[in-house]
Amino acid sequence: MARGRRPARRMSGWRMATMAAMAIISLLLLYQLWMFCMVVWYAYQPPGSSAVMRQELSRLRESDPDFKLKYEWVPYDRISESLKRAVVASEDANFVEHDGVEWEAIRKAYEYNQRQEELGRARRRGGSTITQQLAKNLFLSGSRTYLRKGQELVLTYMIENVMPKQRILELYLNVAEWGTGVFGAEAAARHYYNTSANGLGAYQAAKLAAMLPNPRYYDKHRSTGYLNSRASTISARMRQAEIP
Repeated sequence: MARGRRPARRMSGWRMATMAAMAIISLLLLYQLWMFCMVVWYAYQPPGSSAVMRQELSRLRESDPDFKLKYEWVPYDRISESLKRAVVASEDANFVEHDGVEWEAIRKAYEYNQRQEELGRARRRGGSTITQQLAKNLFLSGSRTYLRKGQELVLTYMIENVMPKQRILELYLNVAEWGTGVFGAEAAARHYYNTSANGLGAYQAAKLAAMLPNPRYYDKHRSTGYLNSRASTISARMRQAEIP
């Protein structure tokens, strides 16, 4: 009799494992559906905040419970064309052409970063497109795990298939981090130059674009030799940048 019961126990364990796996898969699919619904929502509605904003606000309120972020949404036509061109020239020269991910740029960035690590140097290069950065800023954390990167890629393709390029750039310029507690083109223009996003000059726009890879650092170090040199390079490339 004991021998007759073992297959039943094995079958019961197999069924439980199968049901658990199906439950996990179902939850993952529901999560992706929820993310897709949020992408569709943001295709038409401005975000009140982003994942990175909320994370940064939580960090800043540890030392200052009353801290408030600087953030104000502005539509695409109220953002300086110079800033649009500068950001595309600096962050994603092929923005209007690619489908969201540039695999060759990712490969080159990985190889460069490996060499930097071997040489003991801190400087790193990113291979993310503007769409990938938007996916991360809007929905995800700043952590660098393979799981987060995978979710970023899924969201990137969702965004590219739901939103036109103009909307993607509009969202990116409004949620990008530009300093300690400073988010979006309008807040950045007022924080650094006491003007509106629409009133930025060409070199001002180039300098803001140059700050994007490390905005908190450049908020405190606004005139380093590298930053000024990078801004001049971006300024020279802006005319060739294609924007939606």
